[in-house]
Order: sequence, then C-alpha cells, then structure tokens
Amino acid sequence: MRPHIPPTAGRRLRALAAAAIATTLLAASACGGDSGGAGDSGSADGPVTLRFTWWGGDTRTKMTQQAIEAYQKDHPNVTIKGEFGEWSGYWDKLATTVAANDAPDIIQMDEKYLREYADRGALLDLKKAEGLDTGKFEEDTLKAGEFDGGLYGLNAGINSFAIVANPAIFKAAGVALPDDTTWTWDDYTKLAAELSTKLNGKGWGTGAPGTNEAALNLWARQHGESLWTQDGKLGVTAGQVTAFYQQVLKLKDAKAIPSAEFVSQDMNAALDQSAMATGKLAMSWMWSNQLNAMSKAAGQELKLLRIPSVDGKASANGSYYKGSMFWSISSRSKNQKAAAEFVNYLSNNTAAGNILLAERGVPPNTEIRAAVTPKLQPADAASAKFIQDIGKELGDPSPAPPVGGGQVEKIIQRYTTEVLFGRQTPEKAAQGFIDEVNGELK
Repeated sequence: MRPHIPPTAGRRLRALAAAAIATTLLAASACGGDSGGAGDSGSADGPVTLRFTWWGGDTRTKMTQQAIEAYQKDHPNVTIKGEFGEWSGYWDKLATTVAANDAPDIIQMDEKYLREYADRGALLDLKKAEGLDTGKFEEDTLKAGEFDGGLYGLNAGINSFAIVANPAIFKAAGVALPDDTTWTWDDYTKLAAELSTKLNGKGWGTGAPGTNEAALNLWARQHGESLWTQDGKLGVTAGQVTAFYQQVLKLKDAKAIPSAEFVSQDMNAALDQSAMATGKLAMSWMWSNQLNAMSKAAGQELKLLRIPSVDGKASANGSYYKGSMFWSISSRSKNQKAAAEFVNYLSNNTAAGNILLAERGVPPNTEIRAAVTPKLQPADAASAKFIQDIGKELGDPSPAPPVGGGQVEKIIQRYTTEVLFGRQTPEKAAQGFIDEVNGELK
C-alpha cells in the first residue's frame, strides 16, 4: 500500500511550480546570483535558522523531532523549525511555498515529484553541497536520486517492491509458502488460486497487482522495458501494458483475487483498514519498508517475498533499490551549507541513526545500517534482512518520473478498475493508459 495522491495535486503542483521557477529566476536576476550555485550557500558558523519539512505519522514525527533536538544540542548556533503533515496535504502546501519563493530549506521529497521540482530549478544539486558526504552510501542507492548529471535527492532509506505474505493464513489454508527465489507468474497465479479455494470464502490468495505503478514497472523491466526512460519519457509500450492487464485478468478468472468491487474499494483504504491488514488476503503487494506498519496493523508476523518473474530467475524479476524517500535542499535556501550539514547528520551520524532507525527505510549508509540493525523491531529487522538478501539480484534503479509523471498511479488504478469490471479490454485500457500518461507529460 502507498499513500494516494489527490487527483488535482499533479496539475496544481505543475502550475504552482511553473510560477515558482519564474519567481526564482526573477529573484536570481535581481540579486545577480545563481539559483543553484554556491553564491547563497550561507554559513553554519553564525546563528542559523533552518526550516525542515516532512510528511508522516506520529511515530515519524516523534523520531524526527528527537533527531532535531539532538542536533541542536550539539550545534547551539542552529535552530531547526519542523514543518510536518500528512501526505494528503503535503504536496499542495509545498507547491504553494515554493511558488511564493518561501520554500523550506530541507525538504523530504518523494520519487514521484523529485524531477518535477528539480527540472524547474527548485532543488540544489547536492553534488555541489558543501559539508555533505556520500562516501558510505552504496552506489546504486545514490543513483536513485540522480539524473541529468546532478544529485537532487539523497536517499533517506532503501526499499524494494515486494509481495508480503501472511504465514498464519497460509497455515490455516494448509498451503506452504513458496520458494520465492524460483517462482514464476504462473506459479504465483496457481498458488493464489489454491489459497482462495482452500480459504473457502474467508479470504483470497492475493491482491490485484494493478493498483499502483510499481508492479507494472517491474513487469515492464522483466520484458526489457521500463515505465520511464532516462530522458523523461514514457518507456513502456501499449503491448506490454496489454500483457500486464491480461495477467491481471488471469488472476481474476482463476478467482485468485477479490471481486472488482472489493479491489476498487481496497485501493483507497487506509492501511489499518486494508484487506491485507484485516486478514482477508494471504498475499499483497507493497514496498518493503512498510512491513513494520503492516505487521502492526495486521497483528501478525508477516513475511516479505521476492516478486515473481517470467522464467523463475530472481535476478530477472526487475527489482531494484528504490529510495523510500529523499532529502532535498531548496536551491533558494540562504543557508545551503548549514542545510547540507544537517542532511549529512541525518544520513551519516550514528546518533541520528539510532534515533531514526529504519522508520524511513533501511539506512543506505552501510555503516549506519550495521550499527542500527541489532536495535530494530522484528519487522524492521526482517525488512533489512530482505534488502540485504536480494542485493546481488537487483538491476539498476528505475528512472525518476518526469514532470507530470506523478499522476500515473491514479491513471493505472482507473484502467485496472475498467479491466476488472469488464468495461474495457486489456488492449483498449492499455492504449488509454498510454494516451493519458503522455497527455500528462505534455
């Protein structure tokens, strides 16, 4: 499960961000500076006030505030003002502040909008940031925030798309957990159908894979394509989207997934009300860093499984290390050096790691990861082990969505619903998906 973006957010963001870059360029022209250079770097030596914005629940906010307090104690010249909120209103607020040339210094950024802001000049190239060390980061985890020769988001946590299984439901159905290092899409479909049959109306084998863009992206990567290209275009063809929707129909025809009505409602359910959390699914699709939250919601010990592949080779299932979220710095910050030093603390300081643990995902700094892993909750420790186990099987990170790409989740959900209700064929839905996404990119 991922948070869902309000339908108007993408268009509003683009309109506001367009205004923001115009304002930024005018301001730069007026002061004779460079919107992304070191001229406004600021000093961390004198009194500095930094604004730091993030989204998340109470647990994340409490941990983040503790990290802020620890940093301020060691840096009495720095005051950090936290600005936080829920995902649903976060992006509208951020777009508004950026448009008003009043962006926070440090921004918790999502992959969906990283390029959106960077392409409009709103984010600092972190390769130019003074006081930021990325030497202990795995190379692939840095690539997740890189494009066009710059680093615009520093990975705050590693995750990977996965299938989550409820071993208690498998046991109740008398079905063994699969060997996820060798299973194929056909194996997955048969297993889910068997679970549905043996649960005898008390649940289903799996959730539908077409409720977000990640499953489609991995399907595309397994077939030599990708949802996005490095140059910011749609990279998946109508043929592969058609094949993906045909796979979704196979699951429906095998009664491996719930009804179209149920799937449609579950797309927008809160995590604790989702079919996986309420014990109605034996398997579902989600990002690995959500294992702890889902396990708590389900009241069960859940297990992460690799994504199935076409030929049963885990190394060919399209998976990659994704940034669960990123640290970005405003290109218009007057205190870029101080902001970079604080991001460096969040990313590379063991004390900060011991506070934040794996709440934002497995730490990408390998030394911090090793230090905090023994202190993790069981589900977070399991997530960290999963990330470690799949490391040698992964491909290069998927390109960040281009400007306009943030709406793809809503689009794929809508066409998945059309296919499941039988209102559109996979072919028609695939072409509609392609046309609508391309329309957003323009």
